[in-house]
Order: sequence, then structure tokens, then C-alpha cells
Amino acid sequence: MTTHRASCRCGQLSAVASGDPVRVSVCHCRNCQKRTGSAFAVQARWPGNRVALSGTSRSFEKVGGSGNSAIFHFCPECGSDVYFVNGGPSVHPAVADSIAIPLGAFDDPTFATPQFSVWESRKHEWLEICGPGIHHD
Repeated sequence: MTTHRASCRCGQLSAVASGDPVRVSVCHCRNCQKRTGSAFAVQARWPGNRVALSGTSRSFEKVGGSGNSAIFHFCPECGSDVYFVNGGPSVHPAVADSIAIPLGAFDDPTFATPQFSVWESRKHEWLEICGPGIHHD
């Protein structure tokens, strides 16, 4: 089975995901914009039992516009986000018990292509997400 390694900038916190992700999405919500310092974020998700985590993390919980929360885990040394988990009363079953990892944290960030572009109501007007098969929300 193929593995994909992600880590923080200093290498102290890492995640190794096995197999293909179950979802790869671009998110334009304000939280992702602030989290990345960019106009959007891209992350890949796996079932939690297919991700091995190592190192020490600090966490930050944020409740989004949906009423669900996300717990972001970042390196206490360099501050890089390495993974997050979603929860809450109305979390979609597709993301329950999953771990999302920012695409840019992977040693090879080119292994996956987004399938979804979400929170497009918050998308910057100069930005276009294109490609075959991308679902727009």
C-alpha cells in the first residue's frame, strides 16, 4: 500500500497516511484563509485508522459557520499545521472520524488532485478553481 508522509517545517511533527485519500478538497472559508494566510486551503482526508502520527502537537479548536468544530494540530516549535479533525452535532458522515492533512505539508504534494471546491461564496473573485471532475459548492 502506498504511503504519503507529511510534516511540519522543522520535521518534529509528522503524519504518514496509507493508501489513497477518501477526499481532497479546496476550501475558501474564512477560517481556512486565516489558517493558511492564503486565499484558500487544500487538504486530503483519510480514515483515522489509516494515519500514523508522531511528534508533539499543540491544538486549537475552532467552531465554523456550520456549527461544527475542527481541532487543528500544529507543531509547537515551528507553528506549522500538520493535521486536523472535524467534529460536532451535524458533521457529515464522510468526514466523521477522519484526519485531514494540508496538501502542502506532504513531502510530495503533487500526488493528489482536488475533487471538491467548497465555501465558494467566500472565494476571492480573481480566483478560479478548474480541472476535470471538480465539484463546486
